[in-house]
Amino acid sequence: MPNAPFTPFLKRWAYALGSASALALAIPGTAQDDPTEDPPIKFDGEIKVTHAGDGGLRPVVGTHNIQVYRANRLDSQHQDGLDHTYTHAPNLAYWNGKFHLDYLSAPVSEHDSPTPTSYTSSTNGIDWEPPRLIFPTYELPDGSHPLTHQRMSFYVAPNDMLLATAFYGLYPRPNDGTGIGRAVREIKKDGSFGPIYYLRYNSQEGWDPANAANFPFYTESKDKKFVAACEALLANKLMTAQWWEEDRSEDGFYREKGKALSYYHLPNGKVVGIWKYAVTMTSDDEGESWIRTGFARNIPRNGSKYWAKQTKDGRYALVFNPTTRLRHPLAIATSDDGEHFSKLLSVHGEHADIRFWGKYKSMGPQYVRGILEGNGTTPDNYLWLTYSVNKEDIWVSRVPTPVESSVPPGPIFDDFETGNKDGLPVKWNVYSPLWASPRVVDTGSERGKALELNDEDPYDYASVTRVFEEGRSSLIRFKLLAKQVFGRLEIDVASGDGLRPVQIAFTENGTIESKHEGAWKPGGTYRPDEWIDVELDVNPGNNHERFQLRINGEEVLYRIAYFSDFPETTERLTFRTGKYRYRGEGGIDLPDPDFKTPNAVFLIDDVSIEANR
Repeated sequence: MPNAPFTPFLKRWAYALGSASALALAIPGTAQDDPTEDPPIKFDGEIKVTHAGDGGLRPVVGTHNIQVYRANRLDSQHQDGLDHTYTHAPNLAYWNGKFHLDYLSAPVSEHDSPTPTSYTSSTNGIDWEPPRLIFPTYELPDGSHPLTHQRMSFYVAPNDMLLATAFYGLYPRPNDGTGIGRAVREIKKDGSFGPIYYLRYNSQEGWDPANAANFPFYTESKDKKFVAACEALLANKLMTAQWWEEDRSEDGFYREKGKALSYYHLPNGKVVGIWKYAVTMTSDDEGESWIRTGFARNIPRNGSKYWAKQTKDGRYALVFNPTTRLRHPLAIATSDDGEHFSKLLSVHGEHADIRFWGKYKSMGPQYVRGILEGNGTTPDNYLWLTYSVNKEDIWVSRVPTPVESSVPPGPIFDDFETGNKDGLPVKWNVYSPLWASPRVVDTGSERGKALELNDEDPYDYASVTRVFEEGRSSLIRFKLLAKQVFGRLEIDVASGDGLRPVQIAFTENGTIESKHEGAWKPGGTYRPDEWIDVELDVNPGNNHERFQLRINGEEVLYRIAYFSDFPETTERLTFRTGKYRYRGEGGIDLPDPDFKTPNAVFLIDDVSIEANR
């Protein structure tokens, strides 16, 4: 316990660090000093993850991971031509029948100048418009440019006006309390933007209309509806509690200090909040005051943000990176009562390479946000999330509720004629980069619809996974067509923790290969534009730790293959247009990341799985 004379120093240290956890630890008498304090968020059990991209966790069945924006330096897909390779910190809302998403970007590294905010929208959350600037940077009297920053952006006002906000901070730390202030503008129903105004100045730093310049104060607007929406936002203590980190004023506007608040309401009206580093607090008066309740129990304390929300099935979800340092995987735990969370699963378990070097570009899916209470309700039963991957690309996830890790027992047959939403099979897990996208398509033939995997990405791949009944043996059949012989398709049968006893490849050289005890063995050839029947017999005839591969009914391996990994059971089938990666790497500029490679296309149809024969 620190001595009283040192407390002011520790307060200054905590404020400089910018974390509510450090602040609480620095000041005697706070909840964090009391080990008996009962936090409102607890994970029942112990969290254990591996260093693999998915952490060795089971995936949430039917989750669709969709890339919204792919950073590109030489061939920008941004409407304003931004060639930035750092993109991060997205926010999400749903209003007027559309998803609204904005994010920060910088030329190379975190907190580079300039750092503007870009915006995009989508009617279905799968297909997104090219982004455009919503909060550009501008020149200050000294010739420098402010950096935008935000922990919260969107606000659907009581008068049904959608506002977007951004904080204009200063290089090199836009969130340390020395910045100019928070800006605001309207997003109109036709997709256009209203003028930019300042909503709140950092007056304790001497900023005011005279020296902030560039944008007028919101009260100067002639639009009374807009002014009313701004004032409703300023009066909302839950929304504005997310602003403290950038503002840090001592004028009484903020009731507590902390980074990246996420909150939800319990049935009794109590608000439960979780900040960075797993700091928790509760409020009985909608954020007018907060009760400190310590750290969330049994949950790693990290700076990569937590997202908590009540889902449409009446349960609660907590989404975070389940490590203290590594920012992968993006995982979810669920709760019936909003207090006791369990059953940790993977939401985004892929871990691509960083393509472009940059300072402070942490690896993995991180900085997760969802749709805040009051910021819209989607017409479906999904939990929608947004996050950056490697601080380089922007993604969303469509997570089914209830959150499940298994499927009902029984055989599976998927012909893709039904059971699709927005061109994606609802019972399959989908990993869809912009340049490597799985989609259900009409083949234009008597075969009807099929699942198509395209891949034009030099450093990523398309991937789809079908979870089936967990069991020791399985018979898996499907039809496959390759449009070419220069692409690669890998097929795995895997266990719940990601071990891959069965590994098949349709290679770039037109050959079929199968792994036997970890070594690739030949299994014949394939030709373009020709449907073939593939059969995988896992543990055939009770022959433990072995499998058979048949093409068009013929055995193609010269012997029954032994597993490469040795799980007791298997439960998922994966198709992937590239080589398996344990997890990605970073730290250098990769060669030629900006342009597409020749498109490799594979069609999959009539997938049948019989487990526990």
